[in-house]
Order: sequence, then structure tokens, then C-alpha cells
Amino acid sequence: MLNYQLDRTFAALADPARRAMVERLVQGPASVSELAKPLPMSLPAVMLHLKVLEESGLVTSQKAGRVRTCRIDPKMLSQAEHWVAERRAMWERSLDRLGAYLDETKPEDER
Repeated sequence: MLNYQLDRTFAALADPARRAMVERLVQGPASVSELAKPLPMSLPAVMLHLKVLEESGLVTSQKAGRVRTCRIDPKMLSQAEHWVAERRAMWERSLDRLGAYLDETKPEDER
């Protein structure tokens, strides 16, 4: 389940408009019209992007009257960050081992 959810999270973050919305929501809750204002697209297009963000678990929203307010849900961002950090650590360990191996196998005159 987590891998599927991470796939959805990374797919949602692949779009620049959705990343802009997430960046705005990291600052605090915003209405759909506030999120749409700086974007060069129609309100229905913004709503489609928000749907993708909600389905990915990055954003939640609730409607009060005619205003839909969106909020970031930090749980999925944290899980994505954790996934990236694990891979970074794995590659750093691998590169450290490679560096140590190359140091060990250098000819004496190059050490």
C-alpha cells in the first residue's frame, strides 16, 4: 500500500502547477480561489489538480458554505522525504565503499 501511495505522491508532485499549490499550502490553509489566483489556468483546471493532490494524500480540503479551504497534510510529504532519505543514505554508503575500494587498489606510487 505504501508504495502505491508514494507513486501517487510523486506523480502529483511531478506537475509544476501542483507543486506551486503545495508550496503555497505549506505556508498555511488557502481557499481554492486563492490557490487559483497566481496560476495561468481556469478554476475547473485548478479543481482537477486539487483532486489529484487530495487523492495522493498531500492535501485535504473542507467546504464551509461556498468556500472550499485546502490544507497540506504533512504525513505524505514526510513519507516521501523519508523514502528519498533512505535512498540517499544507501547511495552514500555505496559510494563510500567504492571510494574505499578504489583507495585500496591504487598502485603504491599514486597513494
